[in-house]
Amino acid sequence: MTAQAIIQSLASGLLMGLLYGLIAVGLALIFGLMDVVNFAHGEFLMIAMYVSFFLFTFFAIDPLLSAPLVAAALFVLGAVVYLLVVRFAMRAKANAGMVQIFSTFGLAIVMRGLAQFFFTPDYRSIPQSWLGGKTVSIAGIFLPEPQLVGALVSIAAFAGLYFFINRTDFGRALEATREDPGAVALVGIDKNRVFALGWGLGAALVGLAGAIMAVFFYIYPDVGASFALIAYVTVALGGFGSVFGAFAGGIVVGLVEAVTALMLPPSLKSVGIYAVYLLVVFIRPRGLFGSM
Repeated sequence: MTAQAIIQSLASGLLMGLLYGLIAVGLALIFGLMDVVNFAHGEFLMIAMYVSFFLFTFFAIDPLLSAPLVAAALFVLGAVVYLLVVRFAMRAKANAGMVQIFSTFGLAIVMRGLAQFFFTPDYRSIPQSWLGGKTVSIAGIFLPEPQLVGALVSIAAFAGLYFFINRTDFGRALEATREDPGAVALVGIDKNRVFALGWGLGAALVGLAGAIMAVFFYIYPDVGASFALIAYVTVALGGFGSVFGAFAGGIVVGLVEAVTALMLPPSLKSVGIYAVYLLVVFIRPRGLFGSM
């Protein structure tokens, strides 16, 4: 095992970690805003990948160009899901937590079933795109262009989210609603509107990730499940409700996955992720950046 091989693996892990962070940020945003875990988060990613695929197939729009369109479509989907499903689940008088869990879990099953019905379980891919199959060499380290662009998009999206939350009126309303949903109604802030836009924003972030990942990942109805599991671990690792923690946790997960793949067979690369997660749970149960 040479130093170059180790650096190559770490660089690849960092690129994937930034994408993991982008996926997890949307999940952390929704949880931090409403204390609701979206168990359909992986299915949102799956829908984003299918939207990107069909935009390429029928309209020849490269995934790099369609990423903003996919994010916009997922924003609408996220807001609609809140208004039609989650809003009513939150009104449950008894066992509200379980109702919220099963509502989003049931939504995930429905979305996956509809995808299997309409799109079939077949694996699909985007055969030719601007970035597909291309690499960049930096000091002898080869970086796949799709992952490199995805990492840059992740950084830009997180920077935009940070600015949005900390420098805009709606971002302040989002934070205020997160701190005290009851008090914001007294100053004229519509809690349901803020929640709907928060769900839309969280879905838009995973939509961006899905559009980029469609370039180098197979697309099928169950594709979101594995990434959703990583996203849950990432959010818990970074700290529930911490957007920065989720992004940083994604980087940690990507690097740990890469290091594990160097020492163990590739099929066991997830072992390192869960081992680190369990270690953090024992030492710091609220996560690396959590405040709960």
